Amino acid sequence: MTDEGHSVQGEFMPKLMTRVSALLIITALVGLLAAMWAGLIRVGWVIPPLRPTLPLAHGPLMVSGFLGTVIGVERAVALGKRWTYSGPVLTAIGTVLLMVGVPGLPGPLLMTLGSVMLVVVFIEIIRRHPALFTAVMGIAAVLWVVGNGLWLFGQPLSTVAFWWAGFLTLTIAGERLELSRLLRLSRGSYRAFVGAIGLFMLGLVLTLVAFDPGVRLSGIGLVALALWLLRHDIARHTVRQSGLRRFIAVCLLSGYAWLGVSGGMALFIGGVRGGPQYGALLHALFLGFVMAMIFGHAPIVFPSVLNRQMAYYSVSYIPLAVLHFSLLLRVIGDLLLWIPGRQWGAMLNVIALLLFLANTVYALRGGAAGTAPTTGA
Repeated sequence: MTDEGHSVQGEFMPKLMTRVSALLIITALVGLLAAMWAGLIRVGWVIPPLRPTLPLAHGPLMVSGFLGTVIGVERAVALGKRWTYSGPVLTAIGTVLLMVGVPGLPGPLLMTLGSVMLVVVFIEIIRRHPALFTAVMGIAAVLWVVGNGLWLFGQPLSTVAFWWAGFLTLTIAGERLELSRLLRLSRGSYRAFVGAIGLFMLGLVLTLVAFDPGVRLSGIGLVALALWLLRHDIARHTVRQSGLRRFIAVCLLSGYAWLGVSGGMALFIGGVRGGPQYGALLHALFLGFVMAMIFGHAPIVFPSVLNRQMAYYSVSYIPLAVLHFSLLLRVIGDLLLWIPGRQWGAMLNVIALLLFLANTVYALRGGAAGTAPTTGA
């Protein structure tokens, strides 16, 4: 092949991968919209179900369809290898199958295979960068495989949800641990981190044979991890700055608070299999913690995945404020069995996420093409 041919191919492949990434992100976002619609139905809003199976797909669409696909794309972009896209492609197809109501194993099977590919990706990442933070994120991918496997083989979603929570929690914890290296933490700090992760994972394993004690032990691990992050995360320092750095730090610190709340509820409520208390516990973690992390990391992740700069506007605080207010209303409604609080909290949850998506699109339109800046947050 001529030098000109190599040049054309070299230019074509990054553009193609960017377009594939964009298509996968769009599919994940459609899955998020479907998950939110299903969530409103589950909490009691009378709206068309679109598909009879959609309400049951709320959790799988949110975790494996939206978050799992986005995380898979982010890792694929980081490695820059075409084969690494196979995981998010599989989860994206599984997302579509769940949304259109294809019954049986195809959707869960594809999502499980997609999570297996993320483990393979992390084997490569750990081979290149052996470190505690990459190991933690690799373990997180394994927890996703276990959770999806339990779902695939018909285990209760109340059990599966905690393994999915482990996937997201350890993924975030590993990412934050990587940045915390800038603070040159002591060996004791690292041991405390490993101890918190160990307690949480021990509780997860215990849920398979003794659900209530396992949930309570996992709760202790979540509280310990939340305290560790509040104490050692670099966001404690960047929150004193201004602009985007402060916004990211506020997202992170507020999310850690909700992580502690969810851990506390797991400890004191224990292994409930459903109902309002179960909903309060899970939504404190998945919305309060995970979504606050998404809000904070979006200005870094989306530019790197889509190869576009993302402008920062102070109105970014509005979706975050609505998210926390609505979640507080929803948790209070769940714990006090106050149905209007639960329903309006859920509706405002959806509005917060829609505002976030609208703000993200607006910020991407306001940015110029290029590589996202490193915030250090």
